[in-house]
Amino acid sequence: MSKDLDGKVIVITGAGGGIGEAAAEICAAQGARLVLAGRTLDKVETVADRIARSGAECIALQADVARGDDVRKLTETAVGEFGRLDGAFNNAGIDGALAPAADYPEDEFDTVIAVNLKGVWQCMRFQIPAMLESGGGSIVNNASALGEVGQFAMAAYCASKAGVLGLTKAAALDYGAQGVRVNAISPGVIETPMMTSQMDAMPELREILLARHPIGRLGEPVEIAGAVAWMLSDASSFLLGSNVAVDGGYAAI
Repeated sequence: MSKDLDGKVIVITGAGGGIGEAAAEICAAQGARLVLAGRTLDKVETVADRIARSGAECIALQADVARGDDVRKLTETAVGEFGRLDGAFNNAGIDGALAPAADYPEDEFDTVIAVNLKGVWQCMRFQIPAMLESGGGSIVNNASALGEVGQFAMAAYCASKAGVLGLTKAAALDYGAQGVRVNAISPGVIETPMMTSQMDAMPELREILLARHPIGRLGEPVEIAGAVAWMLSDASSFLLGSNVAVDGGYAAI
């Protein structure tokens, strides 16, 4: 595998499984030094221990991206341990309740926005100054195909991911000329534990979701992770304020 991330210090949130875990594995294989975070520490430690056994430098931390103090400590740890911050994959997110927009529980709506949208901002407000001190860097924010198209009963999730796209563009304009590139990635439906549990609970859901993907299948975490690693590397040096749709054609319908 290429060493496009050799020596780079990268923070990944939501790293205890799914896309975050796959991104950590690929980034480590490409030579990155990693700080992995998640709300459930034992899950993140399991991922970090496995990666460390492969010879990569990897630290695991507990962090809730909805809490500014957690994200500040996460960023400070990366800089304190490795001396710099070169990249971040702001991946942590939740799907929230399923309910029509007018019936959506207010507390649940607030929670989804706090994690999925404000959490990305919380991450960037600490990551960007650290990257400026390091001479620049690359931030990838995990959005979703549902940031561009709607979905029944998912008003909070759709709103949060559309917000991530707008936030990404604004931050890209603010800091691109200073060497900090901010971009978003929008996956389609990916075979993660979260999605698998939903499809197990609703057997008809898989066929519904398959019909929304012109490619004829759902995605795998590694397919998103590979794109993220490229976006974090210098190979994507002219990419700024973009939304990279890795969605099997979901948003093209």
